[in-house]
Amino acid sequence: MKLATLKDGTRDGQLIVVSRDLRTAAIADGIVSTLQRALDDWTFYAPQLMDVYEALNVGRARNTFSFDPKVCMAPLPRAFQWADGSAYVNHVELVRRARNAEMPPEFWTDPLMYQGGSDDFIGPADDIVCATESYGIDFEAEVAVITSDVHMAAMPDEALRSVRLLMLVNDVSLRNLIPAELAKGFGFFQSKPATAFSPVAVTPDELGDAWREGRVHRPMIVHWNGKKVGQPDCGTDMVFHFGQLIAHAAKTRNLRAGSIVGSGTISNKDARRGYCCIAEKRCLETIEHGAPQTEFMKFGDSVKIEMFDEAGKSIFGAIDQAVVQPEH
Repeated sequence: MKLATLKDGTRDGQLIVVSRDLRTAAIADGIVSTLQRALDDWTFYAPQLMDVYEALNVGRARNTFSFDPKVCMAPLPRAFQWADGSAYVNHVELVRRARNAEMPPEFWTDPLMYQGGSDDFIGPADDIVCATESYGIDFEAEVAVITSDVHMAAMPDEALRSVRLLMLVNDVSLRNLIPAELAKGFGFFQSKPATAFSPVAVTPDELGDAWREGRVHRPMIVHWNGKKVGQPDCGTDMVFHFGQLIAHAAKTRNLRAGSIVGSGTISNKDARRGYCCIAEKRCLETIEHGAPQTEFMKFGDSVKIEMFDEAGKSIFGAIDQAVVQPEH
């Protein structure tokens, strides 16, 4: 099943059901108005939404309309929790190698995770608004899951069963603000502006065999200014699967339905598969040449993040954003 949220002038938008081919949609208002409400009582609402989805896919749904990602909010426009991990330890290792820092051995056994702002997500076609290019504007292509309730101290296998939906992520980073923030010892804040998500969130069964062992085994395709710069496989080199990431987040607290947990930047050891963030490219250049050569994003730049199935069809729709200055 594929779900999205239309912009309707409210903060939480209007939940819609989207066809598998991402061409048509139907409003779910007669069932449930928002995705958060559906997640709060998933066992009741999901079968009803599935009925609409199945009708859409065979052309029998009522009151359908053409699906347009440009009028979509994030599937969850705001969430009770957004916790982003760093499951691809290769990425962390490259960052540390580039600055001649040793890799703590516990990074291979205990996930890194930060708690991001979840009150103001942006849609898949919304602009990345930034006051100045000097902040070091970077994209980060990731996968994220939305969970049901998870009780404190849940084990990874149990935590994995809480996954209700999956999305793609652009976890925008302002790289030049990060060092000073981390030096304070309290982690990211100003260096992490609004996060964007794919037009649709999909249930795990939509991925078929590509969803196994808590990982998505498909390439993440990233275009920067129309040029493909990355196609790493999301299942390869993912040290911590989503069950482990969710369990990590729930070690000392309950997670409530609608919590979002991210994978961190997709990164493969095989550098020929490209990159999902500019920082990784700069790290590779520093390791090879002694200094980075690639600049961060400029005003007018664009980034497109998408994933396709084996038949070449888009699974989540595309995150397709431009970098702009504030209007005022």
